[in-house]
Amino acid sequence: MLDEKAIPYRYREYTREPLTESEIREILRLLDISARDLLRTKDPAYTELGLAGEERNDELIRAMARHPTLIQRPIGRLPGKAVLGRPPERLLELAVS
Repeated sequence: MLDEKAIPYRYREYTREPLTESEIREILRLLDISARDLLRTKDPAYTELGLAGEERNDELIRAMARHPTLIQRPIGRLPGKAVLGRPPERLLELAVS
């Protein structure tokens, strides 16, 4: 979609280059959501870790940093702005920034 519109981006393979706790905190701040709102509850790691989604933000952020598949994606990010690409067309909002 971004390629079709000739919008430059850098793809980050989240399993090879996971977000750090500090990056997750910054994304949550930019999105103005809680860690719970970024959590993928249908991911196998959610069940394996025994998460309930009611954990404190710090706990969920630590879990997401260690198990990046727990994070909703895609996430588009520019300095001072982030968009959760659900649906993916939302990523185009960054192009008009």
